[in-house]
Amino acid sequence: MATRSLFMGWLLARLAQLRFPRLFAITAALFVVDLIVPDFIPFADELLLGLASALLGSWKRHKASAAPARAT
Repeated sequence: MATRSLFMGWLLARLAQLRFPRLFAITAALFVVDLIVPDFIPFADELLLGLASALLGSWKRHKASAAPARAT
């Protein structure tokens, strides 16, 4: 039980750092569903959805700079 709670805490912290957390979750869910449902062209859409999930998973928010730039 503690492992599940630890995993959920890590997952929520990771999703909070992403720029588009809901879009990542939707894409990841579509990827899992697409793995289960058979299709006409094997592995083509699985590769595209997997790459899209990886791209969205690595897209983090920009950190605000400590000192704002001054206009001269």
